[in-house]
Amino acid sequence: MMDYQDYYKILNVDRKASKDEIKRAYRKLAMKYHPDQNQGDASAEEKFKQINEAYQVLNDDDKRAHFDRLGSAYKDWQQHGGQGGFNWNQWTGGRPEGMRVEYNGDLGDMFGGGFSDFFQSIFGSMGGFGSMRTDPRQSQFNRARAQKPYEIEMSISLHEAYNGSTRQIKINDNKYDVKIPVGSKTGTKVRMRGAGPNNSDVHLVIKVAPDPRFEIRNDRLHTFVDIDLPTAVLGGEVTVPTLSGNIILSIPPGTQPSQTFRLKGKGMPKLNDRSNLGALFVNIQVKIPQELTPEQKELFEKLAKLK
Repeated sequence: MMDYQDYYKILNVDRKASKDEIKRAYRKLAMKYHPDQNQGDASAEEKFKQINEAYQVLNDDDKRAHFDRLGSAYKDWQQHGGQGGFNWNQWTGGRPEGMRVEYNGDLGDMFGGGFSDFFQSIFGSMGGFGSMRTDPRQSQFNRARAQKPYEIEMSISLHEAYNGSTRQIKINDNKYDVKIPVGSKTGTKVRMRGAGPNNSDVHLVIKVAPDPRFEIRNDRLHTFVDIDLPTAVLGGEVTVPTLSGNIILSIPPGTQPSQTFRLKGKGMPKLNDRSNLGALFVNIQVKIPQELTPEQKELFEKLAKLK
């Protein structure tokens, strides 16, 4: 029997939580259990995988709605004694008629060994991420003359978008090695000529999966770094993650909360142009201590009198 996954419980959020609340909970937990922070800890790696899986569902309106309906049916089944086994068949993700699609890549490895059977069974035909539809933007003239291209939504990691990658895709009994271009972003399309039914085209529509350390805003790459109050006041150094490795950033004295530093050449590359790198924007978050020792409190009181 397949185990039910409670994604709200995994992220420790209410079932009515907003997208912003879900994102904050995800980022907090993902940073805590990120493999870079817990090297060699198998339990943290498994927790990190669960956190990412939960966010993939709850941050997607369609997947979340489907999960909510499933959860209600599963809870009702439990309340009535849970006899006879839960009927999973009506909840598993389907495939367009006549098409069987599989793909592989490094996204599952990045998330600690792939996605659970529950996720893959419930949320799609391509490792749990996929949706497939005909392109509604073709003109009536083209629709009359040609087969409509199919669109396959393919999630890739931010590192794949940064470096480019190759995915192997199996459509029906045919295998294709597809190059994901450097600098891909959500919405980028990769065309596969004649790979669909009756030699129709297939478009891979890229979706860049969230990364707990980075955020893309209007094609700009942002990261968030915590510093303590003394560093903000006196200056110092802090480690900043980038997609090409960690670097040391000098923090000038008097740095303000939410101040942003622009690091040229440390952001995302332009599409198909690895040499043309954008900037990384480092957002500083000053951590204000919530508890003080008597000595620390005395020092702050002295400081306040010097104003």
